Amino acid sequence: MRRLFFGAALFLAGGCGSDPTDQLIPLEQVPEDMLKVAREKLPEVKFDQALKRKDGSVEVRGKDGRGKVRDIDFSASGEILEIE
Repeated sequence: MRRLFFGAALFLAGGCGSDPTDQLIPLEQVPEDMLKVAREKLPEVKFDQALKRKDGSVEVRGKDGRGKVRDIDFSASGEILEIE
């Protein structure tokens, strides 16, 4: 039981996917042209979060009408890298 708890604690503390240098930023800090493109590509999504990575890329994240999380990744120069 103790091993299970310790393993879960390690997973939650350090291995959940994003780099520790990634930073949540308010949507107001996302360049307006990126938000405009995100809203055009995913019009059904209400964006509510943004993540800025150490390389300058930005992920804008929100939920569609059914509650599914959707996101769009931009390079530091504003090019679309991926839409999920």
